[in-house]
Amino acid sequence: MAFLRNLLATILGLFIFSFLGILVLVGIASSSSEETVEVKDNSVLYLPLGGILSERTPEDPFQEFFPNSGPSYIGVLDLLKVIKNAKTDEKIKGIYIEHGYLSGGFASLKEVRDALLDFKTSGKFIYSYGNYISEGDYYIGSVADELYVNPQGSLEFNGFSANISFFKGTLDKLEIEPLVFRVGEFKSAIEPFIRKDMSPENELQINSFLNSAHDTFLADIAEARNIPAEKLKEISSEMKVRRVADAVDYGLATKVAYEDEMKTLLKIKLGIEESADITFISWKKYKKSISPDEISKNRIAVIVAEGEILMGEGEEGQIGAEKFAREIRNARESDRIKAVVLRINSPGGSLTGSDIIWREIMLTKEKKPVIASMGDYAASGGYYLSMPCDTIVAQPNTITGSIGIFGMMFNMEKFLENKLGITFDVVKTGDYSDIMTVTRSLSDFEKQIIQDGVNEGYETFTSKAAEARHLPIEKLKELAGGRVWTGIQAHELGLVDLLGSFDDAVKIAADKAELGDDYLLSFYPKQKNFFEEMFSSASNELEARSIKNNYGMLAPYVKEIRDLQHYEGIQARMPYSFEIK
Repeated sequence: MAFLRNLLATILGLFIFSFLGILVLVGIASSSSEETVEVKDNSVLYLPLGGILSERTPEDPFQEFFPNSGPSYIGVLDLLKVIKNAKTDEKIKGIYIEHGYLSGGFASLKEVRDALLDFKTSGKFIYSYGNYISEGDYYIGSVADELYVNPQGSLEFNGFSANISFFKGTLDKLEIEPLVFRVGEFKSAIEPFIRKDMSPENELQINSFLNSAHDTFLADIAEARNIPAEKLKEISSEMKVRRVADAVDYGLATKVAYEDEMKTLLKIKLGIEESADITFISWKKYKKSISPDEISKNRIAVIVAEGEILMGEGEEGQIGAEKFAREIRNARESDRIKAVVLRINSPGGSLTGSDIIWREIMLTKEKKPVIASMGDYAASGGYYLSMPCDTIVAQPNTITGSIGIFGMMFNMEKFLENKLGITFDVVKTGDYSDIMTVTRSLSDFEKQIIQDGVNEGYETFTSKAAEARHLPIEKLKELAGGRVWTGIQAHELGLVDLLGSFDDAVKIAADKAELGDDYLLSFYPKQKNFFEEMFSSASNELEARSIKNNYGMLAPYVKEIRDLQHYEGIQARMPYSFEIK
């Protein structure tokens, strides 16, 4: 009996604890979502730019209470709205940026940077401070009126690099044979599995777009800091900035100082006593103070397509073909929605999935304008989604193109037998019933069957791209072959229409729909609520931590191999996974 009493007491205690926990969560969530924020006079908008740039900020009320509990995500589209509102808000006197290793593509960084430049046209100030300022951080910070760096910190200014991992040596040791089917000498997504280094074609294209992106980077900084681009290139190439004092000497930074000295300068600028406190308001709190837009019966749907393209619904941070086809179809059938902006930040993925979404875009553009706004990446499958749109807008440093496809299988027969002792036998009704197998090598005829399918997919991709871009198929194929371009290169080649920002794409959509300024933006897919996001994030975080704990420094490479499970069917994705640094 005592045992049963203790057991029941334990169960009751767990139930009460869980119930109270849920109440606390609901309280936190509701208080966070319903909180009204009043902006005080003489306020400074505080931008702690550290963490990961994404298209939209995930709903996470715990981040405000426990800021160091996990990676912080900053939504580019949210940040743009905040900066734009602060420009005309009389209570906001300026912006204070605190750098903290902001991770994001340079097209997203440019979106934020351009918004800050527009903010400065109001006559308000931007001050910037950092202990360690990466090249991406500096790209944004270079717009500041005053840029201070910690005396014991650093400022990186030594050019871009792209590092690619190769797994052929691993596969050789495991006796796993990759079977590759591709079209185009530049379609290099499979190179990490069949080579130990870059092919000449791959090296050529990386050099081309890396230098193009770096030229944009230098040109923008040259204008902001009033230093000739040629001089900046010399400083970068020779790594003349080795100490923070060097950054000041070459005009990249204002002063080497501690943060309290920067804040003293801020107080002087605000005209307050040195003993007084600066009225900072963080951008996330300030976002809650922004009043809803004026009422309008017109809507422009912004469909945010971020991540790799997969069949089915997909998860947060993925472009599920069924989900996004449905979102586009709903926008087409809604009388309130007068135009669509497709915000694309994707390296591609499933060819079939891309084509499903493409079809819905084609049907929608017959009824209302559809404008593509390219983010960091709109390559391969990402370009497949962009090409049918009425107008394609890209940033100069967007990574796009990569018009090409590939298929890949693995022959694991020797691995399974020699390493694990597993053998197979088969009974089949036809000679090729088991053609999609990993337990034996394929005959030349079977390989040709698969290659023919890839060839046919490539012809579909290129013919649709040629028709959409009004280019002869021969000319389009000269630009295809899987080759990657920057936005500025793609514009020169006719693969995109205009160089510009997300706001530019919205204005084009409004003009084509003849809306003037009478419209509101509605964003889709709708973001998960707090609890959905919490459980989804917890699951993803557990998986990420498990990989990191088990594999340590090898974790990034293990993740790349595990991501192969998404390579279902013929793929239209970027030639490789990399980050420009």
